[in-house]
Amino acid sequence: MTTIQDVAARAKVSVSSVSNVLNGRTDRLGAAAFERVEAAIRELDYHPNQIARQLKTGHIPMLGLLVPSTANPMYGHLALQIESVAKEQYGYRVLLGNTYRDKDQESRMFDDLMSFGVRAVILVSSWTDERYMDAAISRGLAVVSYDRRAYPDENSFIDHVSPDNFRAAFMAARHLIELGHTRLAFLSPASKTNSRTNKIAGFLAAAQEAGLENSAQIIDGPGSAEYADSALAELGYEMAAHLLDQPHPPTGVVTVNDMMAIGLMAGLRNAGLSVPEQVSVIGIDDLILSKYSNPPLTTVRLPIEEMAQTMVQRVMLRLSQPQLAPEEFLFEPSLIMRGSAGAPPAPTPVSV
Repeated sequence: MTTIQDVAARAKVSVSSVSNVLNGRTDRLGAAAFERVEAAIRELDYHPNQIARQLKTGHIPMLGLLVPSTANPMYGHLALQIESVAKEQYGYRVLLGNTYRDKDQESRMFDDLMSFGVRAVILVSSWTDERYMDAAISRGLAVVSYDRRAYPDENSFIDHVSPDNFRAAFMAARHLIELGHTRLAFLSPASKTNSRTNKIAGFLAAAQEAGLENSAQIIDGPGSAEYADSALAELGYEMAAHLLDQPHPPTGVVTVNDMMAIGLMAGLRNAGLSVPEQVSVIGIDDLILSKYSNPPLTTVRLPIEEMAQTMVQRVMLRLSQPQLAPEEFLFEPSLIMRGSAGAPPAPTPVSV
């Protein structure tokens, strides 16, 4: 069986240098030494004894990732990117859990992860008040929060990484306005997370800038708890009929994410309307399946790969430096134009 001493001998470094690489303390080695250790680990097919490592260090090389629900493809994509960075750059694996945006569930999962020896967690929560995490952080848990902006008066040692959700919805609404739409709507579940609230603010800001604040509306779905992230396509489908019941139905619609947009387009087709000839639809995410929807979905791309890279880097850095001052990282979205958004329908002539 290959030992850590064998790896050190092959790489011509000390055992402590190999340990630093295995535990993510890469700042303690020069680039050449790091590459030799990585090469030796691959060549010797070295697999450290995780039980022995936990007994010695109190933690194992695993990263916790807590998401609302992997039934939403966006979080599956996020998990894939985080796993790739964690494994390839730090030798860490990812332990994934679904929280359903339940604060008590998140707290219990913190305890479970720490009991397993996990000391670093990336959390997708969007809760406004993060003080419920303080107990776990005080016990040594390193936390990075995704998709929630930082607040100026917060003191917790939590980094925040998120897309600019305000900008994402602003770009989507402005694109519809540039196409000629004057009756706009933003579709969202009734429950408002931090990110959803920012998207609504961006949508309304674009409408106000164009002087359309009186003809832009926010349409909430039912308040039922069953409409979590994993059921937004169904909610979008059901809301199509509600859109058409409006006195002046919108001709341009922005949805809170791609799943709701795809469901909405299916609901509109079922009601006999065509997209984009009669109603234009824009999502937010740029899921892989969005380019294969009918029609292909115009959407706002969130830079998941870049954000995953930053989240893993920050949580690993925070793991080695617990008192590191918290930082916020905000990423710029980009508009992806496909087939679901076009000019509004011509006004129906008034018969005399």
